[in-house]
Amino acid sequence: MFDTICDLTPRDPDYSERTRTLDILTRVLEGQLYDALPFQFHEERTIDGVYIPLRNRRPSVRYPLCRVVVEDSVALLFSEGHFPTIDCPDPLVRQTMAAVVKESRLNMTMIDAAIRGSIGSVAILLKVIRGRVFFQTLNTLYLTAQWSPDEPDVLAEVIERYKVKGRLLKEAGYKIDDAAQEYWFSRRWTRDSEIWYEPEPVGGRNSEKIDDARSVHHGLGFVPLVWIKNLPGHSSTGHPDDGACTFRPAIESQIEIDYQLSQVGRGLKYSSDPTLLLKDPSPASAEIVKGAGNALVVGEHGDARLLEIGGSASAAVIEYVRTLRELALESVHGNRASPERLTAAQSGRALELLNQGLLWLADNLRVTYGEIALISLTRLIIRASHRYELRVLGQSVRNLDEAAPITLKWPRWYPLSADDRQKDAQTLAILVNAGHISRETAMKAISDTYDLEDIAGETARINAEQAENGVKSTNE
Repeated sequence: MFDTICDLTPRDPDYSERTRTLDILTRVLEGQLYDALPFQFHEERTIDGVYIPLRNRRPSVRYPLCRVVVEDSVALLFSEGHFPTIDCPDPLVRQTMAAVVKESRLNMTMIDAAIRGSIGSVAILLKVIRGRVFFQTLNTLYLTAQWSPDEPDVLAEVIERYKVKGRLLKEAGYKIDDAAQEYWFSRRWTRDSEIWYEPEPVGGRNSEKIDDARSVHHGLGFVPLVWIKNLPGHSSTGHPDDGACTFRPAIESQIEIDYQLSQVGRGLKYSSDPTLLLKDPSPASAEIVKGAGNALVVGEHGDARLLEIGGSASAAVIEYVRTLRELALESVHGNRASPERLTAAQSGRALELLNQGLLWLADNLRVTYGEIALISLTRLIIRASHRYELRVLGQSVRNLDEAAPITLKWPRWYPLSADDRQKDAQTLAILVNAGHISRETAMKAISDTYDLEDIAGETARINAEQAENGVKSTNE
């Protein structure tokens, strides 16, 4: 059924097969897959009385299974309680990045990027405007990446090119002669510039005339973009610049669930208004109105009955849909836990075991969006500080250490219960007293649980309180 819907989706020959595949996967993610189908589900026949096949009808019930899996995994990746701490031995780099994360709302950018990138790939654009750091998420449908030949993991340039209506360009301030005409919009990011081109009519000559008013010379010495491949494995498009799609194995099951539930809904509507069957009605010319308040009078050999649909078929379909959901979630490592089965409060470790499949998916996403993308963004910001004086939360920053190692500290998957916290505290106290770890390391281990952002400051406050109370300092 998925292939049938794809065939009914309009194909633009001016775009590559990669763009078309990403566009269809985006439609699935955004709930727009059925928009290309010409009829509503309740339309069973055309005006001429011709039967409309189900494959040409948009289902009336839509269960966003793929979107649910994506949002569940991203919530475990970059939500408020799961966003990693950018750590570095250099205190200036560490404090600057903590401030950048807060001021630029980087967690929202990464959430947006992880959701959009679930189709296979996504890009994040770094902007430095008047010293302030900004990020923008870009879909890769219309982006083409060129990689450096001597450094295959470094972008040499990125080109964006797509069609847009003339009226939209006119609203954006362009001088457009024909608002109904389609135009090619193009721009290019290089190591030194962001080049915008004048829109060209589709089908016309591509002159690539540079729009000097909108083009920017940033002079960073690198392409200010991070290209993110979603998951390792088979590319969703067959192109090396894309990773595997998060939800591709569940698309067919989602479509089947939508149509089965729509059929059940139609059956219930028919059950609410059953068909009336009359045999030899008398008088035949009388107007028949169905309803409990209307009596039907038939002849001696006549009969009247209501044709109703039994409920056993609906129950069978619901059970079938439940099985389909289980199989689909298993295929994409989604969350199959049922809240009704949780009879008591569970510890963090118990919840991890319960949602092991979802955690495996989120753990894989940590590699691409965290260890690769987030650290790459940090490196770009550090390099940008050598070209511009950055202003972060009112403080000026310049020439951050490029050689400083960057690591990420990920919080626990699930909050600890009171019993878990007590056991952690006892274990850390034993390790500190035995001299196996330092107090600072112990505090880092519980920093996420107790929201300790400044370990050094917290240690200083503890020492001050202990000195005031006549207790031996932690530094002695």
